[in-house]
Order: sequence, then C-alpha cells, then structure tokens
Amino acid sequence: WATARLLAFCRGLTPEQLHAPGRGSYGSIIATFNHLIRSDAGYLPRPRIARPAWGDEDENLVIEDIGVLEARTAETAALWQRYLADPLEAKDLLLLDQGTYECSSSVPIVQALHHGNSHREQICALITGAGLEPPDLQAWAFAEDTGRARIRPGGVSTGAVGAG
Repeated sequence: WATARLLAFCRGLTPEQLHAPGRGSYGSIIATFNHLIRSDAGYLPRPRIARPAWGDEDENLVIEDIGVLEARTAETAALWQRYLADPLEAKDLLLLDQGTYECSSSVPIVQALHHGNSHREQICALITGAGLEPPDLQAWAFAEDTGRARIRPGGVSTGAVGAG
C-alpha cells in the first residue's frame, strides 16, 4: 500500500526530480524504488511462494517506467498476501539461500517491513528536499484508506489519535 501510494505521487515528478542524487539515502528516487521493489520480492520466503523472475535482476539495472514499477509492486503485494494468508508459526524454521541460512519464519516479514519503511522514508526526504509535501504513509492513513479506521461524526476528540 505505502509503496503503491508513493509511486502514484511520484508520477507527478519531473525526470530531474526522479533522478536527482540522494544524500544520506540509497540513491535517487528512481534508484531507491528499484532497490526497494526488488527487495520486497526477494524477501518472499521460498519454497512457499515463487518469487518473480525480475526479482533476481541485476541491482544495477534501473527501471525508469513508473508503470512497470507499479505493476511489480502490485504483483509482489499479491504474493505477500498469499504468503501471509497461509497460517504459519512465527517460530517455524525457514531455510534460505539454498539452505545456507536459517531463521524463524517471522524474520523475512519483519525485515521486509523494516527495509520498506526505511527506503520509503528516504524517498519522502528527497521529495521534501525538492520542496514538495510527500504523501502520508503512516499506519493511520493506511487504516483510513482501507476502511480499518475512520473519524466518527460528532465524536469528541481527546487530542491524540488512539487515546481513550
């Protein structure tokens, strides 16, 4: 959701803004998206879910087309939903990297969330540095967009979201 929302916002940026070098970040906006989207696919644990073939592309290959990046994001999101819909125990052992690495099944999920948040924040910082207001990617915005939260008509505000 957050990557798709951020990509949609970035459709309105100029090529110069998308390719401006990033300081204190992975790279330019477009380079960071490429890295983030490939990584999201790469964190999918095998053999439970087959990763898209493009997930193994050379990290130096930069996809410029936002539409292609949006399609890849949607494909990966559907695969993650399939993976997470299959009941698993957080302590189940996964063997990764052709069996050379083992971890609890929760680790790739936590890593994907952490990695995604980190790089989306870098992109938001680059957008802010360009003098623009990035989209809201907080959990509150996600909840409202997906019908999991709403402002109640006539409700009394406590001054803090989530309080009371």
